[in-house]
Amino acid sequence: MSNDGGNIVVANDIEKSFGRGAGRVHVLRGLDLTVRKGEFLAVMGPSGCGKTTLLHVLGLVTPQDAGEVFLNNRQVPLKDSARNVLRRKHIGLVFQRFNLINVLSAADNVAIWLRVRGLPSDGRVQPLLEAVGIPHLARRKPSQMSVGEQQRVAVARAIAHDPDLLLADEPTGSLDSLNATALLELLRNFNRLRGQTIVMITHSPEAAAFANRVVHMKDGRLLP
Repeated sequence: MSNDGGNIVVANDIEKSFGRGAGRVHVLRGLDLTVRKGEFLAVMGPSGCGKTTLLHVLGLVTPQDAGEVFLNNRQVPLKDSARNVLRRKHIGLVFQRFNLINVLSAADNVAIWLRVRGLPSDGRVQPLLEAVGIPHLARRKPSQMSVGEQQRVAVARAIAHDPDLLLADEPTGSLDSLNATALLELLRNFNRLRGQTIVMITHSPEAAAFANRVVHMKDGRLLP
């Protein structure tokens, strides 16, 4: 499989294991996946099938043991420093645990994300909070928000640098059904109206229904 101009990311024959010797656990086993520009892809599978590890490989958080990853038609080096640069520039990450900085306001949580990437924050933060529907919460800290509001701040932070690829790891896992639906509608709107490419890991068929393509994993591989 080779990359072409219509793909954001291509993973070829990916292997990933953890541990050593008799305790070695093979998590990804020769996995192939192509994500095309502008699609909203859901990756489903039971706990322990390798979904989150796959997301970390695609997000350049964790290097694969074998195989190749291409991002925007270029092979991604295994060297940490090179992957870190590419991740900060091209990829946004949304986690189940929001990873917000508790002592900072919503606006400052987004602003510091921009500054870390060497981008100006002046005039950019409020439109991002508006885009996720919480402009009125700019000065509130995470402890003063609901979990649904905190997740929206996390989404605003993840899209702040206009990433080519947005990766979401069980983004509704900590939300009730009402907030989960609202968040999924938000992601779908980003995909449809902005052309944002999204890969979402989920075990929920209801969440996966918001995507425009669904693939299933089992035992470290994608099912045919």
